[in-house]
Amino acid sequence: MELSGTRVAVLAEENYEDLELWYPVLRLREAGAEVKIVGPKAGETSKSKYGYPARADLGMDEARAGDFDAIVVPGGYAPDRMRRHPAMLNLVRAIHEAGKPVAFICHAGWVPISAGILRGRTVTSVSAIKDDMVNAGARWIDEEVVVDGNLISSRTPPDLPAFCRELIGALASRRVSATRAGSAR
Repeated sequence: MELSGTRVAVLAEENYEDLELWYPVLRLREAGAEVKIVGPKAGETSKSKYGYPARADLGMDEARAGDFDAIVVPGGYAPDRMRRHPAMLNLVRAIHEAGKPVAFICHAGWVPISAGILRGRTVTSVSAIKDDMVNAGARWIDEEVVVDGNLISSRTPPDLPAFCRELIGALASRRVSATRAGSAR
């Protein structure tokens, strides 16, 4: 499997958008990645907008950037809660600073805004938070998926195939680069 040995954190909080959490989780697992749902506390369940549960494998205080190759932030209204947790913001910021993929969709742009990682970057989101992203110093464009370095962003659930394609491609590319670097020693 193309992502065997790859570890991805997916953030969860109350009122997440069902498809924006579960579609990436299932696609990443299908590609061979180990996916951990990170919530406020390990073992707690966050409910989606429609009541579907997501049980946290790890609590935000125990999640470490060094343990993951990427992070996914789903949208819905959960990001408004996520950005109030310093531990979640620190995790996103640390993964970003390590040059690892930070993928976010819809309202999830609020999290990288609050983590302070968007200044000078090109991104997209649901149009409702366009002004928030621009005010955070980002260049906002209306496209199904935008990749700017290690940032991968999309607008809404219909964009999920492109979003996951770019995320899986970025992770596969990182694996190839790491393998080549290891064999060159």
